[in-house]
This record gives sequence, structure tokens and C-alpha cells, in this order.
Amino acid sequence: MAYDDTADAVTGPGGTPPGPSAVRPEPSPADAVLPAELADAARTLFGDRLDLAAAYAELLATDGVVRGLIGPREAPRIWDRHLLNCAAVAERIPEGATVIDVGSGAGLPGLVLAIARPDLQVTLVEPLARRTSFLIEAVQQLGLAKMVRVFRGRADEAASGETGVGPLSADVVTARAVAPLDRLAGWCLPLAVPGGRLVALKGSSAADEIAEHAATVDRLGGGEPTVHLCGVGVIDPATTVVEVVRERVVRPPAAKKAPKRSRGGRKKAR
Repeated sequence: MAYDDTADAVTGPGGTPPGPSAVRPEPSPADAVLPAELADAARTLFGDRLDLAAAYAELLATDGVVRGLIGPREAPRIWDRHLLNCAAVAERIPEGATVIDVGSGAGLPGLVLAIARPDLQVTLVEPLARRTSFLIEAVQQLGLAKMVRVFRGRADEAASGETGVGPLSADVVTARAVAPLDRLAGWCLPLAVPGGRLVALKGSSAADEIAEHAATVDRLGGGEPTVHLCGVGVIDPATTVVEVVRERVVRPPAAKKAPKRSRGGRKKAR
């Protein structure tokens, strides 16, 4: 699907109004400079769009820090901890796929994937106003408005269409450091088309999460979760992801109706 040239947020009932940022150390564009030891990996993952990735890195290290989306201590590690870590996940996404990034925050991994893979159509789902404002501005400044859309709202609102937009769905649903696998599957699987996949960036506890939450994932219509390492031989450490295929469409249970009351205000006897 194609998007309008001018990026905009699809507003929903989630989020908070933007306000003044807390006082933080003055950010520096120097924090976004690509370290020489990571240059080969960056060229491998971003190819001829490396300059675009560098422009995004500078946005994160400056405006992202000022707005509280990236911690000041994270700024010097933007390339290894954030950009390269997220870009490696592109190898798990099919050519020409549609992608929904849940809890996108500063655009990780959704905006990174859009930079690394111009064949993708990406929707960034984020409920907080100050984050969606940053995402809209980043999409515009990076010239990605034709392939990236910003949805302000929660994942369940995006899936149900209750905001008046959607319901949204995609071939691949991504998430990074959002929630444990059981809650993540509940939020993300309804956004995946049947046969589509949840691709969740996880850490060393991925196998433990699968063991703990596999039964819940199955009840939500997901297949057996699998662990994959992305960027092996390119970045160290490789990025760990958990993938879940949406094998069945499971409808949420109907809400219970409130008991009827008599005209006198008492519950009717059954």
C-alpha cells in the first residue's frame, strides 16, 4: 500500500499530550558518528542507504535525547545497540512485505527496517503523543513518507479499527522490548494476516519465555514459537528474535452483559 507524501499521525484515544522535557545533558551530533569498527557491518546492513541511516542516527542522538526517547548514555551506542541490532532483523522479512511495528517508540525497529529495506511498507504503532510527534517529523525529514505511516494508538485499537482507521493488518508484526511473549502475542497476533508472523526482538531469555508462554501463544492462535539469530557473522552479538506464525484466527471472548434490572432498581430473578 502507498501512503501520502505528507506523513501524519492517525490519532486514537491513546497517549498523552506533549509537554516540556526534563532537563538533560546537552546532546551532541558527535554521538551519532559511525564508529570505524562498525563501518563494514553498517555498509552490509544498509547498503546504499547508509547515509540515510546516519541521518536517522543524528536525529536520535540529538532530538531523540532532548525529547527523552533515547537516554543520554545510550547516544554513543546508537549504532551497535540500536541501528545495527534492528537492521539485522531485515533478513527475517520477505521481499515486498507489509510491516506493523508495535510500540515503536523512537522508531525501533520499524523505522530502521524502512531505511534498510525500501521495498517494505511500514506502519509505526505508538500511543504516546510526544513519540508519535517525533516519528512524524523523522519520517518527513528522512523522506520516507511514501513508505512509512504513523498510527497513534494502542495495538488493540489498530487491530479493531475502533479509532475509525483500519482495522490494520500486515504480513509481519515487529516489536522490541515491549512486553513478555504472552502479552506481546495477545497484542501483535491480531495485527498479523493469517499465515503472517510476529517477529519479536528478544534477549538471552528468549528460550525461557517460550517455555513459559508457549501454551498461551497457542490459545491466541499462534504456532510454536521459534528462536532465530540475525546478523550472524555481521554483528556481534547477533540479534535474537522469537517468531510466531498466526496459524488460526482467534476471536476475543464476548464481553459479559450487565444483568438486567427491574424498574425498581433490583436485579431480575432468573
